[in-house]
Amino acid sequence: MDYLLGIDVGSTSMKALVYDLDGNVISSGSRPTESIANNPDNPNWQVYLPEHIWDGISGAIHDAVSKIGEGNRIIAAAVTGLGADAVPVDAQGVPVYPFINWLCTRTTPQFERWLKAVGLERTFEITGWQPFVWSTVLRFQWLKENEPEIARRVSKWLIVEDFVNYKLTGKYSTDYTDASPTLLFDQRKLSWSDELLRSAGIERELLPEPQPSGSFLGEVTPEAAEKTGLMAGTPIFQGGHDYLVGALAAGAIAPGKFLDVTGTWELVITPTSNPQLKSELREFGLTVEAHSVPGMHCIWAGGTAASMLEWYKDQLGFEAQYRAKAGKGNVWSNLMEDASDSPPGANGTFFLPHFNGAASPILDPRSLGAFLGLNDSTRKADMIRAVVEGLDFAFLDMLKALELGAGLKADVITAIGGGTRNEFWMQNKADISGCQVSTLEIEEATALGAAMLAGVGVGVYGSLEEAVHQVKKPGKIFEPDPKLVAFYAEMFQIYKELYPALQHVNKRIYDRFRV
Repeated sequence: MDYLLGIDVGSTSMKALVYDLDGNVISSGSRPTESIANNPDNPNWQVYLPEHIWDGISGAIHDAVSKIGEGNRIIAAAVTGLGADAVPVDAQGVPVYPFINWLCTRTTPQFERWLKAVGLERTFEITGWQPFVWSTVLRFQWLKENEPEIARRVSKWLIVEDFVNYKLTGKYSTDYTDASPTLLFDQRKLSWSDELLRSAGIERELLPEPQPSGSFLGEVTPEAAEKTGLMAGTPIFQGGHDYLVGALAAGAIAPGKFLDVTGTWELVITPTSNPQLKSELREFGLTVEAHSVPGMHCIWAGGTAASMLEWYKDQLGFEAQYRAKAGKGNVWSNLMEDASDSPPGANGTFFLPHFNGAASPILDPRSLGAFLGLNDSTRKADMIRAVVEGLDFAFLDMLKALELGAGLKADVITAIGGGTRNEFWMQNKADISGCQVSTLEIEEATALGAAMLAGVGVGVYGSLEEAVHQVKKPGKIFEPDPKLVAFYAEMFQIYKELYPALQHVNKRIYDRFRV
């Protein structure tokens, strides 16, 4: 039987999933993604090691491929991933420095210089993006300024999924969706911007030439075949940035759809037929970029999400972990059981989910997270509920900005990502937003989207529309409670006051401890 392989390099795990042509998982493999603080003098500097990425993803592929059974074959594959994080390689394709990852704060000076030299407005006019501390071009500049000898050896910069594609095929490549967050990509021309390359001091030849998602990239080399278990010659097609590839599996491929991707980051996305690079969208903190659907763009709002629940679990969720080890539920069901023990509004406890700054509708990398409203009767149940509610208030803030920017009203939100398995979170999202939240019975939407691109490329699907029709499976629907919608509308007004109340003190804390 013929199968497709979707490869996903995520910020917490690296996965490889084998799918049949109906989108059912046949086998899988995974490895953890490890962010490393490798500079004792700068504990906020974070990197991914290139050898860890390749060993991890090749091991995950090998595990998945080894389980498909004799007589079956992988006919095509594509890679998706977290995007933005890039590795410099020399003329022989050997990494000369680790991936500076999205958690690292070292590029704050470059970020501030970019705001002065290029500015928010001009950046958005060309790229459709808001600058972030982790924008890829700032890593290029940091290396050039701080490690000039290493920078002189760089032959190519490769986004993390492009690095995996290079290791699989020996070919340098990137796609429109992965080129976009570099801050060097012209959304109208769908090519590198000469103006921004000059401003950044980056030579064009250091970057692979962008192409549409789904383009043929190359074939698995004998060396990669030995390491991954794939057959040499297996065709590899261009994937793309994870949330836009996951949108394919959710069917968010045409205007009018609203998609919520709930994972380490949360992104609220709506497709559009052209790049709407209007200043008011920038003012709403929105991003406009090429979609993984050839010929389409999208508008999105985003910010970090599930990583804050992970933080709570690791730092404060000891009782939930203990119960899970004792055979009483799993840690997440236990935490959500705790959250449900607190009433809506968490007994007046509020959470500002800015652990990695604010992105949309406010762009402020110096904003920090906070619990507010604590008193001597506050319980852990109130705190975990406040985290969930804070994330969903942030979701509503992003959704309202997206509706205004796109000129559309959302009644139904399709949700994908690991967060959709958390039913308490999904119901609270519906109650806070007032929208129906519809989940899908698909496993690992980003990997499935990559497999769909590979399937269209190799010809087993006639089009992405045909692929969506064949693999899409409706899941559970969460309807908003009208009484809670009204209550949370009042609480949302309090939430909106948290950031401005804390903005200046958070800036002082950030400058003292984070830079």
